[in-house]
Amino acid sequence: MQILLSLSIAILSGLMLSRLAKKLKLPAVTAYLVAGILIGPYFLGRLGVKGIGFISMENVEYYSLLCDAALGFIAFSIGNEFRLGQLKKTGRQATVIGIFQAVVATLLVDAALIGMHFIMPDKLSLPSAIVLGAIASATAPAATLMVVRQYKAKGPLTDILLPIVALDDAVGLVLFAISFGVAKALIAGHVDIIGVIFEPILEVALSLLLGALMGFLFTYCERFFHSRSKRLSISVAFVFLTVAISMLEFDVFGIHVAFSSLLACMMLGTIFCNICDFSAELMDRLDRWTAPLFIIFFVLSGAELELSVFSDGAIVLIGVVYIISRSLGKYSGAYASAKATKCDDHIVKYLGVTLLPQAGVALGMALKASTLGSDGHIIRNITLFAVLIYELIGPMMTKIALLKAGDIKPEGAVSARAKDV
Repeated sequence: MQILLSLSIAILSGLMLSRLAKKLKLPAVTAYLVAGILIGPYFLGRLGVKGIGFISMENVEYYSLLCDAALGFIAFSIGNEFRLGQLKKTGRQATVIGIFQAVVATLLVDAALIGMHFIMPDKLSLPSAIVLGAIASATAPAATLMVVRQYKAKGPLTDILLPIVALDDAVGLVLFAISFGVAKALIAGHVDIIGVIFEPILEVALSLLLGALMGFLFTYCERFFHSRSKRLSISVAFVFLTVAISMLEFDVFGIHVAFSSLLACMMLGTIFCNICDFSAELMDRLDRWTAPLFIIFFVLSGAELELSVFSDGAIVLIGVVYIISRSLGKYSGAYASAKATKCDDHIVKYLGVTLLPQAGVALGMALKASTLGSDGHIIRNITLFAVLIYELIGPMMTKIALLKAGDIKPEGAVSARAKDV
């Protein structure tokens, strides 16, 4: 009863607050995140009534499986944007921009935080600064995708944005693994070349291979079903299956083997959309089926945001420096590379703004960094602070950028009731 009550309240609170957000001309994603904060451990959850609100972070984490599933479907949807016809037009530009903006963001944050390390060495260590630089490369695909869907954004900026966000995760994983390895080497006093260079590249390669194999198997199995409902069901099953397999971790001859569910599900969607002739219709039906799941995901994401990070002045100061330097890195990196690859003027001007949202991937990196002991605690708190700010303002900034670029039209969000009149 408590589980169903919590989930129903999560969906209803998100939906009700989205009505207010619409009047304020804010994206629905922002409303879902705020709803999560309100029913989370720092507000309604303080009443201690199970089912009415999330009473603790452990209570929120209990539903992490739903978040894993939601991220799988989000990645699958983004993979659907990698159609060969479109990639022939924007593939080279998206690749250059995706890599360059992530690297620039990492370098700028590294420089700024290493400077902070020398100013307050007792608050921010050198390993922490280096790891936070890599975390800065990550962009949240979920918030970006939801804004694009809500406002039915369509145009040059949207066409190049989603492939860049997808590529950003692969680049971010490699940058994080290298920086994390360097940080561990600074703490331990010795360098593990396999852990720093080989394992992150292996993780990306295996994730893409897993997604490709599942994509071909998925398309083959779809041929045995002709009804829309059964095709929808097998689509859900394959996304679940891909997420499940990507959770495997094991060691082979001293090499740690792991997968990224985001990359695997993106490749699953990419293979499926390029070799299945009815993928567009099926993706449309799947988008409708996953709508409540996405609301739950964002409400839970809001509930996970720890407001306690505001109690430490040093964390707030370092967090502000992190946010400013990362924003500058994302914008300048996207601007310079978009201009160098001769993108449309609107892409050059507004792309960097759409890359600001940060959430799940960054939090996952911060969680892995928690093994660094006290350094890991600092990394986690600063990341939480940044995610809190970015998740609340990022979707709104993305909407504004897409609106100014002309990808969102005034009639972009249409009421379902209006169609019935």
